[in-house]
Order: sequence, then structure tokens, then C-alpha cells
Amino acid sequence: MKIDEQVTDVLHYTAFSSHPDGGNPAGVVLDASGLDDAAMLAIAARLGYSESAFLTGPPEGLAGEAGRAFTARYFSPRAEVPFCGHATIATAVALAERIGPGDLVFATRASTVPVTVTDDADGTLRATLTSVEPRIEEIAPEELAEALAALGWPPADLDPLLPPRIAFAGARHLVLGAGTRERLADLSYDFERLAALMRKLDLTTVQLVWRATDTVFHVRDPFPVGGVVEDPATGAAAAAFGAYARELALVPAESVLTLHQGEDMGRPGLLTVTLHAGDPKVRVSGTGTRIPR
Repeated sequence: MKIDEQVTDVLHYTAFSSHPDGGNPAGVVLDASGLDDAAMLAIAARLGYSESAFLTGPPEGLAGEAGRAFTARYFSPRAEVPFCGHATIATAVALAERIGPGDLVFATRASTVPVTVTDDADGTLRATLTSVEPRIEEIAPEELAEALAALGWPPADLDPLLPPRIAFAGARHLVLGAGTRERLADLSYDFERLAALMRKLDLTTVQLVWRATDTVFHVRDPFPVGGVVEDPATGAAAAAFGAYARELALVPAESVLTLHQGEDMGRPGLLTVTLHAGDPKVRVSGTGTRIPR
């Protein structure tokens, strides 16, 4: 199925919420073929969302049903990022409203990302992305100490059952476990100091996590390298966290995790992370909706 009109306007969608006041907003340009890099960055900066997505036709050889495969690029207000989960979910919902639910394929700078959009019984569209193959690595003690200093977290505030790691599932994220919900809620950090460390380590966000139950987590994601204090709902970090939790045997290899994000910002979002035994890739699901302008 093909899109039957050329879309040149910037659309405004939120991801990981079915309410426009929840989740993480993203700009979506369904036809960016007339835009160069500078124009895409300028649009993202003007919007001020943590990321915006820009679609063009698929690269040669990309498998997918005609009219349902695309090249996707993502820009924060400051720079291009290789992959963005929430903007992918928002874009998939925007496409499904125009060409119907089903399978989509996005060629991103991180890798090829398949997305499936389904129509829930109540008519809500739900998108599920499949991550690139993830990996987990240690963080050096001096770099961890610098991250904690920038956050203003004493080492004793960390949860010893959630060891610090750098996790990748399309973008790199530093995962830090908060010992209490109160520690997670109290976020006031040195913006430039944390941004400098993140640039050094090539991090997209720092994912701060508090474990509520065996499979329910509350998370927050500072994003100073993107020019944003905090990301309201972070799909790429959710995928990275799922891989982290499985790698460290914090959850069973076959699991469905629920991540609450954005509550402390007044933009509650809900991210579902699905892990399958024997498959290293991570699925991240969420709803999305258009933000009225």
C-alpha cells in the first residue's frame, strides 16, 4: 500500500501514551526528501522536542512491502542521533493512521529496525519496534564517579542490585540504579558536566532506574547532549535496559517488563519491553497519538 499524498508538514505526535499530554512528543516529517541535514536540524531545534523523525524513500535493497519501507533519520535540537525509539513509535503510529496497521521497516543509521503496528480492540494504535542486536559493557570506576558527581548522587544512593553498565540497543545509555523512589524523584544535576561526560563516552542518555517489583520499573533519562534536560519516554533506552536486565540475570530470559517514565515531569508514559529466550533482540511497545495544534 502506498501513501496517496505527499506529506510536507511537520506533524506533532506523542509516543508511549494514548493521551496528547502524556508520553514523549516528537516531530514527524513523513516526506523529508526536499530537506538537507541543516534543514532537518533547524526543524528539530525549532520544535524543541528531544527528537524528531524525518522519512525518505528506502535505500536500494531494503526488504519490505512496497510503500511500507523507509529511511529514517532522527535529530535532537543539537545534533543527529543514530536511532530514537520514541520517534520511531510516533512515526509508525502516524503512518498507520494513513496507510493502515501492519508491518513497517525503517533503515536507520544504527541498523534496520522492523516495526509492527496493531489496532487494539478499543481502536488504539500500538507500535512494537524490534531493536538491533544489543550489547552491554562495563563503565570505568573514574567515569562512574564523574557521572555520580554530575548527578549529585552519593555512591550510597545506588541500588547495589542494579550494577552500573553501559547498554546499547541502537544507541548507548548509562544505566544507574536508584536505591529509592525518592532518589529517583529528586533529579537536579550539572547539565554541562554531565553532557561533557556523555560526549566522551558517546552516550545518548543516562537511564536512572528504580525497581518497584520483579518486572515493573520507574525510569528517568537525562539528555543534556541533545539540549534537553530530561527525555519524557525513551524507547531506545528501554530496549537497552531490557538487554541489560537479561544480561545480568535480573529478570528471566523470557519476560515482559513494564517501564513507567515521565511521571515526575507530569507527562506519564508506559513502555512495554518484551524479551524472548534465544533471541538477543528486544521488543519495545507503546501507543501513540497526534498532538492537536
